[in-house]
Amino acid sequence: MARPKKCRRICSRAPYSCFKPNGVPTTELPQVQLLAEELEALRLADFEGLSQQDAADQMMVSRQTFGNIVKQARFKVSSCLVNGQALMLQVETE
Repeated sequence: MARPKKCRRICSRAPYSCFKPNGVPTTELPQVQLLAEELEALRLADFEGLSQQDAADQMMVSRQTFGNIVKQARFKVSSCLVNGQALMLQVETE
């Protein structure tokens, strides 16, 4: 049985719900879901330039958990850019 997911602190929300290639309808593209916690991890690590430990402290998770979250987020974003997929951003947290 897996451990219950710890609550993460998310300080910002995505201004849009989707990023996709120009000229192709969303319905014709494969879609990849980027969770709100993954977007927050990208914001803290890449946009704000925080260390993994500082960013993990802000999100109230361990450094290892933060590293796993940001690794998964970077994979999803790069996959969308390389493969021309639609990146669907989670607008609300659960």
